[in-house]
Amino acid sequence: MTINQRQDELIVRFSKMESWLEKYKCIIQMGKELPAMDAAYRRDSNLIWSCQAMVWVHSEEKEGRLFITADSDAFITKGLIALVLYVLSGHLITEIADSSLYFIDKINLKEHLTPNKSNGILAMINGIQTLASEGKLVAANCAI
Repeated sequence: MTINQRQDELIVRFSKMESWLEKYKCIIQMGKELPAMDAAYRRDSNLIWSCQAMVWVHSEEKEGRLFITADSDAFITKGLIALVLYVLSGHLITEIADSSLYFIDKINLKEHLTPNKSNGILAMINGIQTLASEGKLVAANCAI
């Protein structure tokens, strides 16, 4: 499935939900279903967004594809991470670097998050895309 197909799938999934309470529950559930991050990667060198919530990110390149694992100590933040990883992880590095993520706007996610979380999810995406294009993860200076 392509990046855009995954985005479109999320858009359809969220459009079927009637309330934002239901959408928040879905985001939290996605975070709970996020594969566990190996404890070895929950170290300070992988801790990149850490104002309000602790977020650890680890990535590995395999055959031109970027596989990302992440974890957080906050439920909503972990769910937001799950959304981003669902769309991006496992794709070709060039696809990730060149992708335009529109699902956030289409599901009106920014309008229903605190400013810190809204800025944080965008910073997370930017950091992952920078990693894909430059080979290094850029630490964001905001919280999610």
